[in-house]
Parts: sequence; C-alpha cells; structure tokens
Amino acid sequence: MTTAQTTVTSDNPVLRVPPAAPAAAAAYFAASLAFHADVSDVAAALAADGDPGFVVIDTRSTASWDQGHIPGAVHLPTALIPEQAEQLLDRSVPVVTYCWGPGCNGATRAALALAQLGFRVKEMLGGFEYWAREGFAYETWEGSTRRDADPLTAPLEGDCGC
Repeated sequence: MTTAQTTVTSDNPVLRVPPAAPAAAAAYFAASLAFHADVSDVAAALAADGDPGFVVIDTRSTASWDQGHIPGAVHLPTALIPEQAEQLLDRSVPVVTYCWGPGCNGATRAALALAQLGFRVKEMLGGFEYWAREGFAYETWEGSTRRDADPLTAPLEGDCGC
C-alpha cells in the first residue's frame, strides 16, 4: 500500500479514490498534452511570425461558422470529414480541431474522424467559446471583431504563468 493509500478515508470525497502513482500520473498527463492544446497556446502560435506548424479546423455548421470563427481556420464540419478532409488538408501538417466549447464534444468527434483517416490531430480545449472569452479576435460574416477578455478565463495583464 502506498503512502497516499494509507491516509485515505472514505469520508474524504477527493481522496476516496487515491491519486495515481507518480509514474502513472506522469504518463497520463504527458499523453493528455499529446492530444490537447489550449486556446492561449493556439492563439500564441498563430500570432507568431512564420508558419505555426499546424492548421486549425472549425468543425461546426455553416451557421455557427458565420456567427464567429478563428481567423485562418479551415471550415470542415465533422460530418463532412470523411469526404472532404483529403482534398482540404495536407496529411503532413498536424490538425487542431475546435467546436463550440467545453460542453460540446464535436471537436473530439472530428479529431477521431481525422485520426482514423491518418491525420495527426489535437483538440483545442475550450473551443470557440474560450477563444472569444479570452479576448482573441475572431471573424464573423460581418467582419473581424473581438470581445473584452473575461477576467474569469484570462488574465487582465500578461499571461497566466502556466
């Protein structure tokens, strides 16, 4: 029994199931980073000089795309991936998928469909919701716009330090 397991009590809902062993936790979190990117990292990579090394895919409907999307993103709704991905994407360039937000698994379904076709893919955590909430510019059918950053999702000055 590990030290963590000896201190666990059934009254503590956080530790009712003990934390994983450090090696297992490291493997899990490393794997998570291989599958996910966050909004701030995607925005920083897109804003940097030169090629970011990936393409961003908006997996939502045309109406949702028109309502707002990340500048430079490719519009490829999840349902159309099997028939259009090969024509729109370069298999040698990693793909970052997004949908509405953390309450939607559309980007996950799109990432799965792309991976099954042989593309290297990550899902952008937070989706379009957090892109807009963090104050990054986005495009609508009317043109480019941005909202003030939500202080609950983005630091008011500088970066969050993570």
